[in-house]
Amino acid sequence: MTNEERSSSQGPPKLVVCVGAVVLQGERALFVRQAKGHSLEGQWSIPWGFVDPDETPDSATLRETLEEGGIKANVEGMLGIQELQREGWIAIVFLCQHVGGIPKSDGGIETDHAAFFSLEEIEEFNEPFEPWCEWLVRRILGGEYHLIPPEPMNPYQPLSAYF
Repeated sequence: MTNEERSSSQGPPKLVVCVGAVVLQGERALFVRQAKGHSLEGQWSIPWGFVDPDETPDSATLRETLEEGGIKANVEGMLGIQELQREGWIAIVFLCQHVGGIPKSDGGIETDHAAFFSLEEIEEFNEPFEPWCEWLVRRILGGEYHLIPPEPMNPYQPLSAYF
């Protein structure tokens, strides 16, 4: 069956939107270790999750950061969009700044540990990082990124826009 036939028989394809947060505290980035039973079990990743129907990507990013890592943050801007390994899934990735809290897991629901890591600490750490998250954080901490800031003159205010 072609994509066209599938679309006409099943309706339009659904898009799943996830968000991820690179949360900085000085020269360190927040990682959370995925809990037992999670698809990334035992790996350290950035806080991430689904955008719920009643929230914006910005608010979902801040919610996931607080839920999974115990950290309150502010969104500084958008880093980019990543197609995920599941068809129809994308992630919008934001750069955030730590504004409060100490890293702590959600008690094993999704995460079992949380911590800030510098580049040196990532190098010396003997537990696995999720490869894409490690690659991304290394780029950010190394200054190899372009931030797309929020556009305050957006005519759809208070909704966020990044240009």
